[in-house]
Formats: sequence, structure tokens, C-alpha cells
Amino acid sequence: MIDKKALLEILTDACPDVDFENETALIDDGLLESLDIITIVTDIVHEFNVDINVDDLMPENFNSLDAIAELIESKM
Repeated sequence: MIDKKALLEILTDACPDVDFENETALIDDGLLESLDIITIVTDIVHEFNVDINVDDLMPENFNSLDAIAELIESKM
């Protein structure tokens, strides 16, 4: 189980104007852009010591806090 508080801190630092706790369509609604994803993935890799590859960079893996947490857990 990952530390969702740490994940939320990473996400909020990258995009302070986004409500990550309540949004469920971060990519679909255009709330996250490609550069945001790069920043988030870089921070996740360092914080959680996981490898996220190009195949993982799909909208469904980044549309919500829970989806991102599930991606990280699957990589641990």
C-alpha cells in the first residue's frame, strides 16, 4: 500500500490548482498536460522507487488519484 499523502503532495506540488482528491478525469478534462505528467512521473519514480515506462503513460493511469496510486502499487 502506498502513502497516498506523499502521492497527493507530489501531485499538488506539480499542479497546485488541481483538486486531485475529487477529480476523476484529470487527463480527459485537460487538467493535466504532458509536461505535468513528465514532472509527476519523475517525482513518483524518485519517491516510490518504481519504474514507469512508456506503456504505462496511458490516460486511464493518470485520470485520478486512485488510478495513479494503483499504477504505483502495480509497479512495486
